Parts: sequence; structure tokens; C-alpha cells
Amino acid sequence: MRVVTVSAGRVVDADWAQLHRTGIDKRPVPGRVAVRAEGLDGDEQADRKSHGGPEQAVYAYAREDLDWWAAELGRELRDGMFGENLTTLGLDVNGALIGERWRIGSALLEVTAPRVPCATFRGWMGEPGWVKRFTQAERPGAYLRVVQDGELGAGDGIRVEFRPETRVTVAESFRAYHGAREVMRRLLKIPGRSHKWDSAAKRVLGD
Repeated sequence: MRVVTVSAGRVVDADWAQLHRTGIDKRPVPGRVAVRAEGLDGDEQADRKSHGGPEQAVYAYAREDLDWWAAELGRELRDGMFGENLTTLGLDVNGALIGERWRIGSALLEVTAPRVPCATFRGWMGEPGWVKRFTQAERPGAYLRVVQDGELGAGDGIRVEFRPETRVTVAESFRAYHGAREVMRRLLKIPGRSHKWDSAAKRVLGD
């Protein structure tokens, strides 16, 4: 299990983006990259409420899932195309557990949530019905928080250092976000979960 590519991007103006500004265009970064609580050095997000901050500091997506989408869409998809910071190989990102911790380089990262597709992602991809298709495929990739600052780079191995006792995968949490009540109840038992799950639970469970 390793990182194939580390990618970052600056915010630019874009008429098709939700806020008319976006940092979704991530490009490979050479060498070692520092990663801190707010994400990778040199990486920016326009919509900090939805895509940035400590709970969603880094986004990981599997090269295997990009290849699956490339076959589905009939087009090549480069590393970073989905706005991911880490393109991985040999790791089932969607099968990772919420609360699972990965050691990459000298950094320690924790899985917090799936990516939920938005209008900016739809505009960026330019595919008909993209949000619906991405949701139905249940290959969302994972957001990560930075537990320990460090440096990482392309080629680094990914070592799983911790898995919580309560097992909710990234793919399952994606279903919970979209209304799977039993999964949401399990998710709420995970210590240290992102605070965003509490507000999502109110919507799903009505409590």
C-alpha cells in the first residue's frame, strides 16, 4: 500500500464553480510535502466549510477507483483529477474504517468522512448526472484529519496503525450520510468522530 501521487492546488476563479472560485484542480507536487492540521503546504480550498479545515484536511482517492471511473466514462483520469491530495495504490480507501489511522512518511492521518459530491465537482467533471452517478457508485474516497504533523511524498508506504472497535467503513458512512439509520447509529459510537457526524445524525435520525 503506497501513495502514488501527492497533489495540491491553488484557488482560481471559475464561473462554473459553486462559489465561482475553486481549488479542485490538484496537480502533482514533487519531493516531500509538509502536512499540518489544515492540510498540505501549498494546497487551497475555496469552500472551507465543505472541503477544508481540520476534519477534512486531506482527501485520499484510490488509483484503482480512478481506473474504474476511467472505464465507465471512456476517458483518461490523471492522478488528482477528483481533487484528491493523495492518490493511493493497493489500499481499499472505501473499505477503510472511520477513525482508522494511517502512517504516511512522518505524518499520522485519521479517516474522518467520505467525500460528498457537490455542484463544483459536477461542473469540474462536465459529465451528465455526475452527482447522482458518483453517489450511486459508492466510491467516495476518504477525508482525513492530521493527528501528527509531518512530511510525506509520492512513493511513501501507507501503514495502518490503528482501527477502532466500532467498524464503519467509508462506504458505509457514505450510506449513513444518505439515510442509512442503523449505520448512522453505529457511527455515533466511534470516539473522536468528526463533529459533522453529529449534525448529519440529527438530519438522518431526527433526534
